[in-house]
Amino acid sequence: MQRSVDYVRTLTAQARSARANRHLGYALAGVAGAVNAGGFLAVQQYTSHMTGIVSSAADNLALGAFDLVLDALGAIVSFLLGAATTAILVNYGRRRALASEYALPLLCEAMLLLAFGVLGAQLSSVRGLFVPATVMLLCFTMGLQNALVTKISHAEIRTTHMTGIVTDIGIELGKMMYWNVDDGLTSPPHPRVTANRGRLVLLCGLLGAFFCGGVAGALGFKIFGYVVTVPLALLLCGLAIVPALDDLRAGARARLRARLRAGRRAR
Repeated sequence: MQRSVDYVRTLTAQARSARANRHLGYALAGVAGAVNAGGFLAVQQYTSHMTGIVSSAADNLALGAFDLVLDALGAIVSFLLGAATTAILVNYGRRRALASEYALPLLCEAMLLLAFGVLGAQLSSVRGLFVPATVMLLCFTMGLQNALVTKISHAEIRTTHMTGIVTDIGIELGKMMYWNVDDGLTSPPHPRVTANRGRLVLLCGLLGAFFCGGVAGALGFKIFGYVVTVPLALLLCGLAIVPALDDLRAGARARLRARLRAGRRAR
């Protein structure tokens, strides 16, 4: 049991390791895939990547569909605000030396997904408001998550969109297939072209996790509806709850020591 608690604690710990980054990236890529696919079935729009949304805004502006342009701008601003919120929460935790420095955005994302899962079915009957509000909510959560993984991994890992990951997989595969034949045209000869196999495994794992999460999210929404986001919220809580509890215990101990010191001074 203690080993499991220690493992969960490392996933969002301040001291980072390649293993912790990798495992957290896999988990969050799966969550992003599920939210993206399930969200599409709910509102017929993908919410985890901004490329398509920005393109749709440009298309609709050219076509004169200004209401759709506003919807796209709302999604973009929501993603941006989610990323900004992560920066605020992480720096807040860092300034106060909280163990939950990186856990706070995950807890925020979990609460939003939990609220959506519980209230989504009731709110879906509100015509004209539910779809844009849902898109903005899901874009906000994806901005939270993507900014967190970016900060944790120093921009080496992304979890909410696969364009860069697929590109990097292609680059590493190209390096792997390159023929290192010294043709004698350069002196000294160029260094050998070699693939970073560890990075290739990481990238393929992220892509696979996103795909599997998408399948699970789509099937889950098809069978269970909006409540499928509740297990995702619980997973995020599980990833973040240990350092949050550590901070609560540390705060309680600090308050107890302060009361004891105040009591001794009063005597």
